[in-house]
Amino acid sequence: MFIARRALPVIFRSTLHKPSPSRLPLIRKMSAVPVFTKNAAPAAGPYSQAIKTPHAIYVSGQIPCDPQGNLVEGTIQQKTATCIGNMKAILEEAGSGIEKVVKLTIFLADMADFANMNEEYAKWFTHKPARSCVAAKQLPKGVSVEIECIALP
Repeated sequence: MFIARRALPVIFRSTLHKPSPSRLPLIRKMSAVPVFTKNAAPAAGPYSQAIKTPHAIYVSGQIPCDPQGNLVEGTIQQKTATCIGNMKAILEEAGSGIEKVVKLTIFLADMADFANMNEEYAKWFTHKPARSCVAAKQLPKGVSVEIECIALP
């Protein structure tokens, strides 16, 4: 399918060409660095614990595992605390901290755990970042909670 060049909005036309030399330094600065720490649960698959960019840190979903990869048993509060503790260790390795979290997504295997999860969550995030919480039919390794976040560097 052929689309006439002038029919495209300006923003799309500009992407049809190589960047101008004046924009190359900006593009080169847009780097992404994987983050790994031994102080948090290892990734459960072929991915990074987090990716750090100049503008944000994207922490992969954390499940209730200890730094050796063993699943943590206990209440949903204890499991939530473990997930958040892992995120905290990863953010610190990336040069950030839990107080710089701007967005979280929480996955629960059972929404009946929502109130108890919130009880623990509120202890860690007093600055009230944006958040979503959804029920998932099944989570990795059969866990009851998984939490991911985006933080400022």
